[in-house]
Amino acid sequence: MKGFKPSAPFLLLLPAIIVLAAVVVLPLILSLYSSFTPFRLTRPETFFVFVGFRNYLSILSNADFWWAFGRTVLLLTIALNLEMLLGLGLAMLVEKATRGQRILRTLMMFPMMFSPILVGFQFKFMFNDNIGLVNNALQSLGITQDAIPWLIEGHLAFIAISIAEIWSSTSIFAILILAGLLAMPKEPLEAARVDGCTPWQTFRYVTWPFVMPFAYIAMTIRSLDVARAYDIVKIMTDGGPAGRTELLWTLVGRTAYSDARMGLANAMAYFSILLSIAFTVYFYNKLAAARAQIGAEW
Repeated sequence: MKGFKPSAPFLLLLPAIIVLAAVVVLPLILSLYSSFTPFRLTRPETFFVFVGFRNYLSILSNADFWWAFGRTVLLLTIALNLEMLLGLGLAMLVEKATRGQRILRTLMMFPMMFSPILVGFQFKFMFNDNIGLVNNALQSLGITQDAIPWLIEGHLAFIAISIAEIWSSTSIFAILILAGLLAMPKEPLEAARVDGCTPWQTFRYVTWPFVMPFAYIAMTIRSLDVARAYDIVKIMTDGGPAGRTELLWTLVGRTAYSDARMGLANAMAYFSILLSIAFTVYFYNKLAAARAQIGAEW
């Protein structure tokens, strides 16, 4: 170290580097190491017992993990597609508004202001089978006579969770797609009208290719959120009934803290990260292809 003189920018960044290393890098290293141990919270000495890939191999034969994995992929697929369709519709409606567009944009962002925990409590109350707003509305309209057990029956509980996720995050798609619509030049739209294109043809071949990159950006962001969904599921159903709404990260939390099997839980967590990486890479490639198409056509 003799003669080493750190530069001024390095010295200025050093406190931030130390903090990041302490709160991000070090916990990641410890959690990765513990995934190769039989570490239990109730037996601290097991943290120093190295078992190699035993936790990862046990995951491959764990039916509960694969059921949670499948439910997470299903929720991700349903939520992303419906959020994109609803967000696209909202964005196009707001873009067509001639008055009060700023107010509409503010209202559109309203669901984003709620924390996931608050959204979970909100929809847990709405789907309550006795005093919930949904059942009261359905019974008042004469659609059903008996209360529907939304959070007790497995398939209905999954639908309720999906609705909560979609409500809370559709605005992300709407805002990003609206940004694309507002940034879109008007000349191609006018040329399409002059050429006699129908509204559907104008949307399909002119508008949609331009806003596709914005939709893929939203999908990339939301895929990371849904792949690690925890708060809403934990509050609404806690993975029940009988584990039928258990997702990857609720299973990780249950394994780590309820079962005290921290080593196995960390192995599940790192295995689950592969899902997030896969969807991120997929949507990033789609984003790059959409941007290349715009560059070639426009």
